[in-house]
Amino acid sequence: MTNNHDRSIAFVRTEDVPAAPPPPNAAGPTKWLKDNLFATIPNSILTIVALLVIYLILQGTLPWLLNGVWVSPSLSVCRDILDGATGACFAVLTERWNQLLFGFQYPADLYWRPGLAFILLFFAAAPVLFFDLPRKLLIFTALYPFIAFYLIWGGSILTPIVALVGVVAGAAVYQRYVKGSFALGFFAGIVAALIVWNLGGLIIPDEEITEGAMRSVASRDLGGFMLNMMLGVTCVSLSVPLGIALALGRQSSMPLIKYICVIFIEFIRGVPLITLLFVASVMLSYFFPPEATVDLFLRVVIMITMFSAAYIAEVIRGGLAALPKGQYEAGDSLGLDYAQSMRLIILPQALKISIPGIVNVAVGLFKDTTLVSVISMFDLVGMIRGPILASTDWQGIYWELFGFAALLFFVVCYGISQYSQWLERRLATDHR
Repeated sequence: MTNNHDRSIAFVRTEDVPAAPPPPNAAGPTKWLKDNLFATIPNSILTIVALLVIYLILQGTLPWLLNGVWVSPSLSVCRDILDGATGACFAVLTERWNQLLFGFQYPADLYWRPGLAFILLFFAAAPVLFFDLPRKLLIFTALYPFIAFYLIWGGSILTPIVALVGVVAGAAVYQRYVKGSFALGFFAGIVAALIVWNLGGLIIPDEEITEGAMRSVASRDLGGFMLNMMLGVTCVSLSVPLGIALALGRQSSMPLIKYICVIFIEFIRGVPLITLLFVASVMLSYFFPPEATVDLFLRVVIMITMFSAAYIAEVIRGGLAALPKGQYEAGDSLGLDYAQSMRLIILPQALKISIPGIVNVAVGLFKDTTLVSVISMFDLVGMIRGPILASTDWQGIYWELFGFAALLFFVVCYGISQYSQWLERRLATDHR
């Protein structure tokens, strides 16, 4: 006889039922294609048209790339190797890579020096770009400009040492008497360093053989993509703090400082960069003492820095204007003076807002460094348009050379763009 009490006890499962797989059209590649490429009829039409355009482009470029010749002494020999077939003559890159990267006058046995300076650049920039790293690494960042100068230009080691002493002394005096931050004083001392670097040949002649001296290289011997990198890194590093100072000066309550900053910004923004480069090449030396021989590289750095600083100043001014008035009042309520309020409250928020604009100016500045070719400075584009295309061996080749230049500039500019997007996410600049 069955017990009714036993029948009333319900069965309880001891383990979960295995999850059923999602439908094929609700996950995986099928769902991605449906959501992103074929979500609607117009999207589907645009996807098909885009795929057709990509196919036509690849149909014409892939044979040219895959059949490329990498070993050839001249363009005529390269065409003989192709024998009428479609293909690129990439041999110009393997034959002239050193001129494309370092110029045609920089000594070949000294390529390791700018190469080492380029590698050290990543270690010097890391503490500034990634602020989670230990602050002690900023010591190497501060020393890097003097190390890079000594590696690239060579000469007596006393020249960068004297410049470093001038920067440290200027920063200490600024912090002691102006009551500002050591970082602002460090930037103020850079002006003294530039003067010392330019007058280094007067203080310590290059022909004098001193202990610790390396083979000296003149600025006119710099060229190739190395020159673009040097101008880009130097001018961006100098123009950002100068742009901050101009933006703050334009908002100053002191009429003289305000009008000077306004006139400077509006004048520089109203003049093409190529005009400023011609001024740097021809006219700027007239503003210095007759016995002073101002290096062309320094003159170009001054003009490009002034040009980019004017645009960065307007970008930062927009960030300052975007802050509510209560942020300025917060500094006053805490008893902070102007410098402390700007350093601790206002500028950190304004710079976060200004990141996209600053990066836009930096990318444009790096690309504009190719304009120095019009004043006989053989950067990457200048090397292509000048010595390489003028040679009888490679006269008439264009796509390979300019494509290589475009690739180098794209890699650098894309890296800057990706870093700015990471920085925006890291600092949460969207005000969520």
